[in-house]
Amino acid sequence: MMRFTTLVKHPADWMTGKGKENAVVITSRIRLARNLREEPFPGWAMKAERKEIMNTILPEVRSLATMKDGFSQELSNLDSLQKQVMVERHLISREQAARSEGCAAVVNRKQSLSLMVNEEDHLRMQSIYSGMRLREAYDLLDSLDKELETKLRYAFDAKLGYITACPTNLGTGMRASAMLHLPALVLSNQINQVLQAVGKIGLVVRGLFGEGTESLGDLFQISNQSTLGESEESIIDRLERVIKQVANHERNARLKMMEEDSDTLTDKICRAYGILKHAHLFDSKEAFTHISLMRLGADLGYFPEGTMQLCDELMMEIQPAHLQLYAGKELEPEKRDVIRAEIIRDQLQNLKPPAISNVANEVDITDDGDELPIEPPID
Repeated sequence: MMRFTTLVKHPADWMTGKGKENAVVITSRIRLARNLREEPFPGWAMKAERKEIMNTILPEVRSLATMKDGFSQELSNLDSLQKQVMVERHLISREQAARSEGCAAVVNRKQSLSLMVNEEDHLRMQSIYSGMRLREAYDLLDSLDKELETKLRYAFDAKLGYITACPTNLGTGMRASAMLHLPALVLSNQINQVLQAVGKIGLVVRGLFGEGTESLGDLFQISNQSTLGESEESIIDRLERVIKQVANHERNARLKMMEEDSDTLTDKICRAYGILKHAHLFDSKEAFTHISLMRLGADLGYFPEGTMQLCDELMMEIQPAHLQLYAGKELEPEKRDVIRAEIIRDQLQNLKPPAISNVANEVDITDDGDELPIEPPID
């Protein structure tokens, strides 16, 4: 099995997406919630019961071909910093990190699949891909789920579907989501209108780490809100169409800014680059704000190929737990700000200033629903 040090040594496949296919839609994620029949939910189970359930699930998960040579560990064997690193990598949830006895995590080598044992449900499985690839993420997880269903006795009702700890997950037990980078909508003050429209058609918008978290670096997570009464196919189809609409609004906002106020846009991107390259103190929020602008500049041609990937990796490396792992010890917030700036300066030392002359002069705004608000998809 993979060691924790090996797990964090390499970025996940979804963190290294290249090219414009992930310029707006950074990642696609599918999550399934499953429970064992006639067993108490983790929140109600005694410690001994949780351990028994874990010992039932873990061998079956570890035996899957897709999880061969992956990372598998009981959370009681990980310290708080290691668990927080896994949260920052979106491999476990904040709720899972707060648990310990009778809980475990299993992750494949590519970090595209992760399974949480005894989080809110007995089994939370997720697949995550770079770019707009919801169907691929679902197909990968669906095949794993079907294999596990032959080994484990899932709690299932003919009318209600998969039985889950929270009623909002009844039915398919599926949450589909995408992480979007929307800096132009933020800069043009259209973001609230777009997000409110998304909320009105039954989808939910959250921050970087899901429910109850804020948006950092203009990153927004859009997902389905209900799972009962809909098939997996219809949920993915509805979400996919709305995400494409939001992505088109963002692309058009980027192009309009280039067409109507390129000097201001160029100034913002150049200032972000200069501050990132020379500052000696950064808190998370400020660092994410400037990296977001540089990522936008990379998409618009201000920086060479590979800069967007560099920005994505930086957003992971400068988070609090990753910084402390890098330093090899716990750090006060002030010291983290110093090391965060140090890492950014080091990573950007060979990146040349924005090449303004390389930015395309011709603007091609897509004509597919640029009017707001978002229109609901037709079923």
